[in-house]
Amino acid sequence: MSDHRTQFEATAGGLALTNAILLYRSQPIRNASPYATARAGAAAFASIHAIEHDDEGKPIIGAGTSLSRAHLRQWTEALGRTVLPEFLPDNVLVAHPDMLAWWIPTQVRPAYFALTDPPAGLQVLAARTTMPVPYPPHLFIATRSGFGVYALPANERPGIDTPVLHSPVLNVYLDGQLCWGNIPKPKTLTTASIPEFERGVFDSWSTHPNPGQELTITGKGGLVRLWDDLAARKAKRFPVRRLRPFDPGRTRQASRRATRTDQMTLGKLLARGANQ
Repeated sequence: MSDHRTQFEATAGGLALTNAILLYRSQPIRNASPYATARAGAAAFASIHAIEHDDEGKPIIGAGTSLSRAHLRQWTEALGRTVLPEFLPDNVLVAHPDMLAWWIPTQVRPAYFALTDPPAGLQVLAARTTMPVPYPPHLFIATRSGFGVYALPANERPGIDTPVLHSPVLNVYLDGQLCWGNIPKPKTLTTASIPEFERGVFDSWSTHPNPGQELTITGKGGLVRLWDDLAARKAKRFPVRRLRPFDPGRTRQASRRATRTDQMTLGKLLARGANQ
C-alpha cells in the first residue's frame, strides 16, 4: 500500500495549518483513488475541524462541525486571492477553473490528409497530402474530462441561444469529442493553452471519418468527398448549410424526427459541461 503524506510548514507569508476538512461518502468504490470525487447519486458529508496541538507541539485534528455554505464561501474567497488576474481575448466565451470555451471565425488553413481507405474517385485526397481548405466557424469547449469541437452557423460571436452544428473535422467523434490519437493534451485550462487545443484539431493528420460522421452532413457524396471537392477546387468558403444540427445520438431516423426545439445550443452545451 502506498504511503500518502503531506508536510505542512510555515512560509514567508505566515501561513499556518488552522483547519482540516474531512470528506465522507457512501459505498466507496473498491481500489478507487482516494482523491476521486463521489459518483453521481452517492451520499456525501463533510465536516470542518480546528487544528489543535499536543504537548509536543504536533498538530492534531480537533472536534468538528458540519461544513456549511458559509465555510465554503469563506475558503473559496481566501483561495481565490492566490489566483492571478487573466486577460481574456475577445474570442473567449467562458474562462473558469473547470471550463474554457471559445470560438474562432471561418478561415482557410492547411489540412493534413492521410486516408487509410480512400473511396474511389477522389480528386486530390487519395494520396497523403497537405492542402489549404476552408473551415466553418468553430466552437471549442474544454473541461477537465474532455474537449468538445463544434461548428457554428454564422461567422459571429455566438450567444447562449446560438444553435450548434456538428464539426466536419474528421478527427471528431459523433458526440463532439476530439480523437487525440498520439497528440499531447494540454495540461491546463487557461487562455494560454488555447493554441495547444487548436493544434490538436487542425494540425493532426486526418485518416478516416469517425463512426457516424457521415450522418453529420446533408447532400450526396459524404464527408470525405466534400473535403476532396473543397480541396480540389481551392474553395475559400465552407458550405455551412450542409452541416446538421449537433446531435450526439444522431441516427438517420432521429435526424428526420428532430424539431427546432430539439436543437442543441451553446447554453445547453455549457450546462452539460458544467455537470461533467
